[in-house]
Amino acid sequence: MSTKKNDIESDAISVQQCRAARAMLGWSQGDLAEAAAVSRTTIVDFERSIRIPHRNNLAAIRRAFETAGIEFLAENGGGAGLRFARRSDQT
Repeated sequence: MSTKKNDIESDAISVQQCRAARAMLGWSQGDLAEAAAVSRTTIVDFERSIRIPHRNNLAAIRRAFETAGIEFLAENGGGAGLRFARRSDQT
């Protein structure tokens, strides 16, 4: 069973953010599935807007991106976004 949109909180990412983050990293759907330890079907269904993953899977997807260096940006009236995170060793 999938999680409803209203139930998703801070771990939420949009389909567009998921696709964009994969593109930024040069990852296939299979690469993301492996990094997040979820099934490829979970990624495919999410990106096709067939279903929203369970909260724990959505959190794992987001963590995989963040671990790979993607930073998710809050909507703040200008639209949600993402970018490469600053590395802590940069000045």
